[in-house]
Amino acid sequence: MNENVTAPLRARAEIDLAALKANVRALRAHAPGAAFMAVVKADAYGHGMLPVARAAKEAGAEWLGAATAEEALELRAAGLPGRIMCWLWVPGGPWREGIEADLDMSVSGMWALREVVDAARAMGRVARIQLKADTGLGRNGCLPGDWPELVREALKAQRAGFVNVTGLWSHFACADEPGHPSIAAQLTGFREMVGYAEGEGVTPEVRHIANSPGTLTLPETHFDLVRPGIAMYGISPSAEVGAPGDFGLRPVMTLKANLALVKHAPGGLGVSYGHHYVTPGETTLGLVPLGYADGIPRHASGTAPLLIGGKRRTIAGRVAMDQFVVDLGGDEPTAGDEAVLFGPGDGGEPTAEDWAVASGTIAYEIVTRIGSRVPRVYVGEEGGSTRA
Repeated sequence: MNENVTAPLRARAEIDLAALKANVRALRAHAPGAAFMAVVKADAYGHGMLPVARAAKEAGAEWLGAATAEEALELRAAGLPGRIMCWLWVPGGPWREGIEADLDMSVSGMWALREVVDAARAMGRVARIQLKADTGLGRNGCLPGDWPELVREALKAQRAGFVNVTGLWSHFACADEPGHPSIAAQLTGFREMVGYAEGEGVTPEVRHIANSPGTLTLPETHFDLVRPGIAMYGISPSAEVGAPGDFGLRPVMTLKANLALVKHAPGGLGVSYGHHYVTPGETTLGLVPLGYADGIPRHASGTAPLLIGGKRRTIAGRVAMDQFVVDLGGDEPTAGDEAVLFGPGDGGEPTAEDWAVASGTIAYEIVTRIGSRVPRVYVGEEGGSTRA
């Protein structure tokens, strides 16, 4: 539940919903002929699924995309209108609930088709399903050799009145690596598998394969629908694709904390577990009350940057479960002063990409892993800030 922000917070992730809406509009401009699916899986990449979904819909997104059935059902239970798709199913999943909620449910193999048909038969309802083709990612989806059987049986179930095949779709493996040979190969494979299904009688409402890099740089992949994920949150899918500003995008999350302690320290003082950092001389140390239980990567120990008092600092020593230390070099901010771990970067603060480089990972992981102990504070909307 959202409430007005009043009490100070140990830490917070500020989510700029105005930036998110602007990102949706910018991405739509890159694919003007396609419908837009706002991918809000994994709690909207750590940004808060329901507020982000509502903002994306307000900005013009016709579809919402979730990984799990539970995520999609939560969206529908919250009153989100329009088409909602989910794609990560396991045997025994909540097919009946998905049918009742009018979800578009992805089917990648015969076991899933059998289960959704059984649920639809028992309910006397028609299930909306989308057939996923594995065109070369080698992950979820139906391989070309199994595609004819899946298409045939799906059409049989459709003629019997149990399902409606609403979509044909796939996912890229290397669209964030411009010029990678797999991109053209997957696109050719997708066209062939779609062509086969349509030749057999499938009449999909949507055909889709474009993720964030596809939406931004590969117009030939747009088909009927694009599915931006990370780009909607103002983060580039890769440095090779380009920086967020190259596409008119702005990072949506800013992670902040209030210093819990500032103290004078002598030279030669070991800092945090293992004493991997030792103060080189007399200095001041600041305690940031965030740790790996909040999603701060332990791999950021001794490497990740942050902004305190208008200066870039670096984590000193190991990140602990709930806190880490910064060598302030003799500067004397006070307890309660703000530390900015990452944000859009225009205030001198690091970005999520900077943290990804420092931690040996990708920016997707940096924002998605921020835990539930860190409140999300929503800004950029009329009526002031709200907290969730």
